[in-house]
Amino acid sequence: KVIPVSILENLNPTFELRAYQISAIARFIEYFENEQEKTLPIQLLFNMATGSGKTILMVAFILYLYEKGYRNFVFFVDKTNIIRKTIDNFINKKSFKYLFANRVFIDGQEVLVKQTENFSKNERDNINIHFTTISGLHSRLNTPQQDYMTFADFKKYKTVFISDEAHHINALTKNRLSKTEAEEKTSWEYTVNKLLNLREDNILLEFTATVPRDESVKEKYTSKTIFIFELKDFLKAGYTKEINLVSSSFDKKKRIIQALLFNWYRNKIALKNGL
Repeated sequence: KVIPVSILENLNPTFELRAYQISAIARFIEYFENEQEKTLPIQLLFNMATGSGKTILMVAFILYLYEKGYRNFVFFVDKTNIIRKTIDNFINKKSFKYLFANRVFIDGQEVLVKQTENFSKNERDNINIHFTTISGLHSRLNTPQQDYMTFADFKKYKTVFISDEAHHINALTKNRLSKTEAEEKTSWEYTVNKLLNLREDNILLEFTATVPRDESVKEKYTSKTIFIFELKDFLKAGYTKEINLVSSSFDKKKRIIQALLFNWYRNKIALKNGL
C-alpha cells in the first residue's frame, strides 16, 4: 500500500518512518477502506513494544482520518505525566519531540492542530484534540460538569478515540462474570464502550505493549488486533538494545539504595565517556 502524501508530507521530517511503522499504517488503511470486511464502529489494537514509535503512528492516523472527514480526536491514557509528554508530541511546536510538520497542509489548505476541552467550541477545519486521563474522562462524563462535554455532545460529532497503554481499560472484560449491571456502569471500560457505540462512524484505536494474560481479554482482542510488533521483534529489527532484567529479594529500603547506586554508577560512566 502506498502511504498517502497527506501523511508523509505532514509528519516532522526529523522522524523518518520505519519499515514496520509503514506496515502498520498500510494495514490500517487497508482495513479502513475495505467496506465489506470492516466492523463498525471500528475498534483496533496495535500491540507494539515500548519505544517502537506508537505515537508517530497516532499522528499518521490523525492526518489520514482528517482527510477522510474526521475533525475531533480524544487521546486518553491512565497517567497524567504521559498526557504532558503527548501534548509535546502533538501540540508544542517548540518541543524537539513534536511530530507534526511545522505547518500542516491537506488538500492545499493549512490545517491547525489545536488542544480543546469542548468540541462544540471548535473551528470545524482544525484538528481538534482533547487530552484526558481515562479516569478523568469517566468521572466528568458520568458526573456532568459545566463547559465539559456530555454523552449527548459526543453523539453529535463523529470522533476518533486514541487509547495509549490500552491494557488499563479492560476491567469490565476481566470481571464480566462477577460484576452486577450497576457495578459495570462504574467501570472505565463501560464508559469507553458507550462512547464508541454512540455513533457507527466512531473509531477506537488502542495501543499497548502489554496485552493482559487474562483469557477473556485475550479473547476480546483476537478479532481486533491488527498489528503486532513485540519486544522480540523490536530487538530483531535492530532498533533497541538488549534488555537484561535483574531481580532481587531486597526489602524496600535496600531496593532504594540499589537504585541510587545504579544511578550513581551510570552517571560516572556517562561522565567518563563524555555523554
